[in-house]
Formats: sequence, C-alpha cells, structure tokens
Amino acid sequence: MSWSAHRIAIVLYPFGWGAMAVNVFFASLIGSWVGLPVLSTGWSIALGAVVAVPATYAFSRHIMCMMDEAERMATS
Repeated sequence: MSWSAHRIAIVLYPFGWGAMAVNVFFASLIGSWVGLPVLSTGWSIALGAVVAVPATYAFSRHIMCMMDEAERMATS
C-alpha cells in the first residue's frame, strides 16, 4: 500500500498539533523575559493547531523521502 504525503500528514497531525502547542507555550514563556504576555492554554492549543499544519506536512514530506530512499536501497 502506497502512502501519500497528505495521508501521512493527516495521520501525524494530532501528534504535530500537541508538539506545536507545547512549543508555542514555551516560546511565550521565553517571550515573557522581554515583557510579552504568557499565552493561556487555550491560545497555545489554538495557535499550535495552526502552526502544526505546515510543520506536519513538511515532516510528512521528509518521511516520504526516507521511504523512497529505503525502497530504492531495497531494490538495488
């Protein structure tokens, strides 16, 4: 069964969303050092959902490249 980058991204999106939500929250903590507000949990989750779309797609393209390389090595 051949997986497309879109299918991989859809499967991995919940994990990317969680990771990006944590990253956004920690980034807001670092921003508080220079006077920016710390984001609430809800805002971190919402912004994480938005940031996760391109990040997860880029990661799925990376996975596709690794799968193609492994297939090329197996057939040679």
